[in-house]
Amino acid sequence: MTAHPPPTSDPSAGPVPLTRAGFLHGVRLALPVMPGMMAIALATGASAARVGLSFGENLAMCVTMFASASQLVVLELWPNQFSPGTVLGLALIALTVNARMLLITATLRPWFGAMPPWIYPVLHLTSDPSWIVSMRYRAEGGNDAGVFFGASVLLASFWLGFTQLGFALGTLIADPRRWGLDFVMPVFFGAMLVPLWRGRRAALPWMVAGVVALVVERLVGGWTFIVAGALAGAVTGGLVDDRRD
Repeated sequence: MTAHPPPTSDPSAGPVPLTRAGFLHGVRLALPVMPGMMAIALATGASAARVGLSFGENLAMCVTMFASASQLVVLELWPNQFSPGTVLGLALIALTVNARMLLITATLRPWFGAMPPWIYPVLHLTSDPSWIVSMRYRAEGGNDAGVFFGASVLLASFWLGFTQLGFALGTLIADPRRWGLDFVMPVFFGAMLVPLWRGRRAALPWMVAGVVALVVERLVGGWTFIVAGALAGAVTGGLVDDRRD
């Protein structure tokens, strides 16, 4: 058994292997993104402590949402008192931020579609870094599903561990901005997008989303810029793909 499952000329051909070697290879591929993941997890846990969540509530949020971007945004908006309107607003923001997961998991369908139904609940472990690592491996000809699970399990485990550590240290890093942890997320995700670069045309939706978000934030304020930017980027992406076809 080799440490790196040999690539195939057609990754979609035949059954999808799931091996221990592939799992360990996925772990190794995910190791370089660990420092950024840990910093974001610390900031998320500290933010949960700042708004007054209990240890159990923070753990439940991290397990059920497992989404650093939406958790940080929701915690930033955390109200002193809840009403049906605030709950709906928080849910809409979280849904908008996490909408990308629909497309991310859809891209896994050609790879995992032939696997047993147990694969679907396990997809909850999908994260941006594990997806990018796995899709890059697949684009290079790999087909071992263990790579995806190795990267996902490692990142999910460290995420849960360091969010709880950040919660425990919340009094020391109550203001993530003081330590620059708020800047880690955009830099981290920007670096993760580098392997997905497909030229200036494909970058147009990103640019439109960013510009619209900045304009709406300046003119309207609040957090509506997240929804506005996401919608603008999605519409632009659809138009760009339509013209390309």
